[in-house]
Amino acid sequence: MAGGVDEKTQSGSRRRQWGAEKRSEPLAIMHSRPTPLAIVWARAAILITVLAWFFYMVTTIARLFVEGPRESFVFQVQTVIYGLTVTALTFSALMYLIARYGALVRFRGHRRTPRALLDAHFAESDDAVTVLIPSYDEEPEVVRYTLWSAALQEFPEIRVVLLIDDKAEGLTGPALERLEETRGLLQEISDELEAPRLGAIAALQELQDLAPADPGPEDARRAAQAYADAASWLDAFAANETMHDHMSEFFIDQVLLGLSSDLRLTKLALEAAAEQGSSPDFERLTQLHRRLVWIFSASLSSFERKQFASLSQEPNKAMNINSYISLMGGRFRIDNSTGERLLERLGSHDEAEADLEIPDSRYLLTLDADSQLLRDYCVRLVYLLEQPENERVAVTQTPYSSFRGAPTRIERIAGATTDLQHIQHQGLTYFDATFWVGANAVIRKEALADIAVTETVGGFEIVTYVQDRTVIEDTESSVDLGLHGWRLENYPERLSYSATPPDFGSLIVQRRRWANGGLLIMPKFLEMIRSRRGTPERVRLTERMLRTNYMASLTWASFGLLFLLFFPFDSRLLSPLVVAAALPYFISMGADLRESGHRVSDIFRIYGFNLVLLPVNLAGVLKSLQQGITGQKIPFARTPKVTGRTAAPALYVVLPYVIIGFSVFTAVRDYQVGNIGNAIFAAFNATMAAWALLSFVGIRASIVDAVLGVVGWLFVPEKKPKPKKKDLVDPDARVNWQAILYHGDRRLRRDLVRASDRRRRIANVRSDLSSGEASTEKPGVNAGQS
Repeated sequence: MAGGVDEKTQSGSRRRQWGAEKRSEPLAIMHSRPTPLAIVWARAAILITVLAWFFYMVTTIARLFVEGPRESFVFQVQTVIYGLTVTALTFSALMYLIARYGALVRFRGHRRTPRALLDAHFAESDDAVTVLIPSYDEEPEVVRYTLWSAALQEFPEIRVVLLIDDKAEGLTGPALERLEETRGLLQEISDELEAPRLGAIAALQELQDLAPADPGPEDARRAAQAYADAASWLDAFAANETMHDHMSEFFIDQVLLGLSSDLRLTKLALEAAAEQGSSPDFERLTQLHRRLVWIFSASLSSFERKQFASLSQEPNKAMNINSYISLMGGRFRIDNSTGERLLERLGSHDEAEADLEIPDSRYLLTLDADSQLLRDYCVRLVYLLEQPENERVAVTQTPYSSFRGAPTRIERIAGATTDLQHIQHQGLTYFDATFWVGANAVIRKEALADIAVTETVGGFEIVTYVQDRTVIEDTESSVDLGLHGWRLENYPERLSYSATPPDFGSLIVQRRRWANGGLLIMPKFLEMIRSRRGTPERVRLTERMLRTNYMASLTWASFGLLFLLFFPFDSRLLSPLVVAAALPYFISMGADLRESGHRVSDIFRIYGFNLVLLPVNLAGVLKSLQQGITGQKIPFARTPKVTGRTAAPALYVVLPYVIIGFSVFTAVRDYQVGNIGNAIFAAFNATMAAWALLSFVGIRASIVDAVLGVVGWLFVPEKKPKPKKKDLVDPDARVNWQAILYHGDRRLRRDLVRASDRRRRIANVRSDLSSGEASTEKPGVNAGQS
């Protein structure tokens, strides 16, 4: 394995590799303010890239027209293909630089909202946030961290709902144990929150009972003691936690102790006020006490949509979320009479007792089961949505950052790309080109109602808010919201963190999904451009370019890189201007990596990382083309999040060797014919890809996965005989007449009689008719009934 990727320590965590991330402390919540020089370089980088590309294309096209008649047709074709490839790759680099510039401008202008304004804004608020956490076959400990980070959010009313998508039927062994443990987390957390919640409520009640017109030092001391008690409870909680990996370390240090430190800071201020013979006024003291109540007053529950036949059974995250949203604000009766559980909505004036009630809320917070939020995520993002100028903002989020202290090299580099994407997404908002990133977001439910689509499936009404037509449902929903005049905005702080795949196998699943679907959304984006043409909300050129690059760049970048790797271009097409066009991109990326706490030299590791992932990205693009041609939806593939190494498909561990081998062959061949420029490029690609394969995948792991893939392809498992129906039917069981009348012949064959029984009964009726025994009855009716 690559440095022991699959090996575990005694505590169950992954053994750290050489070259893994040493830093475990995350970056500051606030981005550092860019210097004037950084802004100047951001603008200069854009200008240099455009000018270098322009002069290269002019000189290349001029050579094609001036020397074209004397050159071969092959060279002319090479010139066109190479020019298009350079243009496509330069365009992607330019979009990175433009988004980066937008991010720096936003970081320079952002000012954090003071805590007192947040407390005053929500003091009399009756708004509620429903946190939806979709979960499928997750490690219970990972889900536990997510639930706690949501439950400790400082918001007046917050409901945390775990949307469990596992189907208990048929589960055995560890999978069933994980499910049962996950189900038990909700009651466990609720029980643990009870003590601090009651303490905070008692302190607030004491203040309200005293109701001092002019609070004094004693009132400030009582408030300080309430904050001290809450902080002590969090400290004790953290002390009892086991720190076994970088995610648990983040939970202890940033979620628990971070909140504790924040509360202790307030305690310090209140004690200082008391020592100086003063105190905040009664209104401010009330706000401070209410804040403690908010922190410990989350309501936790779970919902399992696959228990109900009347809800969508599509195996993807989007429909898991959609199913619950469609029930919000409703009262339901559970009907079991048909042999399946059905939800029947009760009317608003129906006095019948409901079996299930789903509270409604103005805001939703979608949160992946492997993500964690910092303490004031909800209050700050909802405060943003409730500002008058943001009434048409449908979704706001802080694009997630990666957990630091990654134990494997591939997780560290994948995390570095995540941190670069965080900067890119912040820049997209500057140009009104924000995309929803599904790991976490606060959503205005009213906006989802605008893009809802209702259809009838199997006789049941299914409402879809977040489309599952593609596997990148959040990206398509961004365009859907834009079609209806809604905007999206990224909050320029680091308030959310999400797990990064720790091995090559799980990374393949994630990146192949990311590469799949962008092309399918492009027609809808063009419709958005047409619908907003001539209006104040028209889609401007920069937004068009950034959105197009976001959705389609993996397509042209993957095919462009493929051409550069495998097509023997003439060395005359190389030019220093091509290097000049690419250099600002790599210099800026290095600066962003350093600003994000990584190494400048990681630009080379990311380059090799992308070479190894080239087959994965191409597979995702081809899947998009397949869906576009056939119309058949691509199945949603969840990123594996269980302990242990995920085996990679053989194809994706073999093709990197092909890339390395062909690059070596190209380098030798071009060197022998004097094509030095291409030889250097091919040798560089071979070196970077070989280093990435060795470092991120591992020789032994790649061989094991390749062998397993071949064996799996050759091995045909023995089919177990299906149990006979007579073994499944209980002869003494009562006939479920409600199920027969409801389902018809679909359940008749299973619950009533076997086919042989029917044929025998028909034969008996015919025998009776021929002998005249049934002459007094209506043969037609009897025969038809049989």
